[in-house]
Amino acid sequence: MKRGLFFLVLLAIWASDLRAGTETELRALITRDDSRGWNAVGRLNFGDVSFCTGALIAPDLVLTAAHCLYHPGTGTRMPDSAIEFLADWRGGRASAYRGVRRTVVHPGFDIANADFASRVTYDVALVELDQPIRNTTIVPFGTEAHPGPGTEVGVVSYAFDRAESPSLQEVCHVLDKRGGQLILDCEVDLGSSGAPVFILRDGVPQIVSVVSAKARLAGMRVALGMDLNRPLRDLMTMLESGDGVFGETGRLSMNASRDASGAKFVRP
Repeated sequence: MKRGLFFLVLLAIWASDLRAGTETELRALITRDDSRGWNAVGRLNFGDVSFCTGALIAPDLVLTAAHCLYHPGTGTRMPDSAIEFLADWRGGRASAYRGVRRTVVHPGFDIANADFASRVTYDVALVELDQPIRNTTIVPFGTEAHPGPGTEVGVVSYAFDRAESPSLQEVCHVLDKRGGQLILDCEVDLGSSGAPVFILRDGVPQIVSVVSAKARLAGMRVALGMDLNRPLRDLMTMLESGDGVFGETGRLSMNASRDASGAKFVRP
């Protein structure tokens, strides 16, 4: 058995034990009371082509996954003019609607890179809005560094079958950390790309990662994200210097792919 596959099999066995009775089910955030504290999560629409999840980390900055900014069929970059952020989108209405001034993709991200692990590590982007959102009910999230294996986290996300309201999974876990990648037992699906992964610090949610992909490890569904600390620091430096990076144009397949270990990865 190849070493990489052996690791994934062991991970799946360990994760199954960890999952038993410890993570919570998805809960739809439909009412105002449901969404209180999570209003800075919203839906990013890319014309009539696709959507992802994003979260405010400043009044005019949305954090999301870099691959969201590329057309899912052609792999070409989506124009900023086609992007709209709908903060706290629930039941056909948002608390705020904003267009986009510019987008910044991490320079380490290449949509055409065959090295899936590298893509996940740098699958981070910032979306600068055309106007800040200044609403007392929409408070941007802070960020936290370096969650380790066993860390209890949560995720707020949209998905293709729950596109009209976000859902909260209050408890899931970091199963493992390999380099800049996080393996999570959180429930994600198509549309969940870019969803913020949180920890609670003194009762206040802080973002530690964003959802990049979903995977199957020995038959178990997991989510993949990145250690956000360094990529986000790079992006903020680029934004402040006015250095917008648009990456290489490549073709992205919506079909599942396999890495050398045999793990099956799918874009959420």
